[in-house]
Amino acid sequence: MQHTLSNNALLKSTIIALVIAGLVLISFILPAEYNIDPTGIGAKLGLTALANPGGTASISIKKSDELNTANQQETDIIEVIVPAGRGVEYKFAMAQFKKMEYQWQTDGTALFFDLHGEPEGDTTGYYESYAIATLTEMKGSFTTPFAGVHGWYWKNTSDKPVVVKLTVGGEYSIVGLKK
Repeated sequence: MQHTLSNNALLKSTIIALVIAGLVLISFILPAEYNIDPTGIGAKLGLTALANPGGTASISIKKSDELNTANQQETDIIEVIVPAGRGVEYKFAMAQFKKMEYQWQTDGTALFFDLHGEPEGDTTGYYESYAIATLTEMKGSFTTPFAGVHGWYWKNTSDKPVVVKLTVGGEYSIVGLKK
């Protein structure tokens, strides 16, 4: 014998399902995906940290000549905020055999980083690492072995955002945060 529901029972079940879906949306999905937390439950459960609003890599760029005063080379000073428990990539487009001088430091928290390049036009996901470590600062230069985008991936394993001050000079154009 097959049991069927009346129209009133189906309507009641549909309304209950919609209410539950709405509660899940407001309590869990909006805080985790969009950092919208009208109930406060998302913050208590740590879901708002997952939203990573806008990549939270706030960037400010200033022109300067402090990095390489011997060559009177113009430099860019870039501040990137690496969110707690997250990683961000900051990139520059460079032609083959071009040089970049750089210096970066954090506000005291060590970050894992990978200074690397990705060849122009590559679709395989290949990249070449130039330096990988966990440090609070680094200074140096590199010459690009190929045309493409080159830059840093920083990963913050702490529970607080970390500010990276990056000073660069050379032959490049700024790509910025990699999405």
